[in-house]
Amino acid sequence: MPAATLARTVHVEHCMGTVFTIDVRDPGEWGHAVGDVVAWLHQVDAVFSTYRPDSNISRMQRGELRLADAHDAHPDVAAVLDLCAQVQLTTGGAFTAMQAGRLDPTGLVKGWAVERASLLLREHGSRNHAVNGGGDMQLAGEAEPGRAWSVGIVDPRDRGRVLATATGRDVAVATSGGAERGPHILDPFTARPATAVASASVRGPSLTFADAYATAAVVMGVEAARWLDGIDGYEALLVTAEGAASASAGW
Repeated sequence: MPAATLARTVHVEHCMGTVFTIDVRDPGEWGHAVGDVVAWLHQVDAVFSTYRPDSNISRMQRGELRLADAHDAHPDVAAVLDLCAQVQLTTGGAFTAMQAGRLDPTGLVKGWAVERASLLLREHGSRNHAVNGGGDMQLAGEAEPGRAWSVGIVDPRDRGRVLATATGRDVAVATSGGAERGPHILDPFTARPATAVASASVRGPSLTFADAYATAAVVMGVEAARWLDGIDGYEALLVTAEGAASASAGW
């Protein structure tokens, strides 16, 4: 007998200067759910983009919006900045929403947006799906019945080589570094690009935090692996600029 066809609905959307893939692995019609996710992602871009002059973040930077007045900014702005402050405290300042004197919460926003997109799909009834935002993924359920999700971690010095594989059910995986865009993560303590770590991949239950922790890990350097050992439920794989790999104990 022929193998059963895997139930799958896939949509690709360009948003936030990157590519998002919504991959539902449940049977049924998911067009309406996917439409809600797409609308959500574009709303996040409209509110948080640092490139769009009409976004809340750009207007706050220019002093046109005041966070203290609830009627000024979109309510999600306060929620995201609160999360940024929480992660800044947890990381000892290695992560911050301020970059070179400018408000820039994008190191957390994309992971947060993808995680919320996954929650939207769950609200529509999906138990098994992947939402991928530029390589950062929130994975729900299973890739197919009886098989966990599997995410390849690419060698930042050789993009054709898979360095390691992260697997799991209901898991998030995020990678930060300069392999594709060059050194672009600033060390908030020196205001210079962080270059000791070429890539940092973090696995854990929440992409909001995995994404922000991966950014912080690039700033921390090789010490990040030891730091992640103290964060319950999260593990990291680091690759130095010289190509040496190290991992937290739980990876």
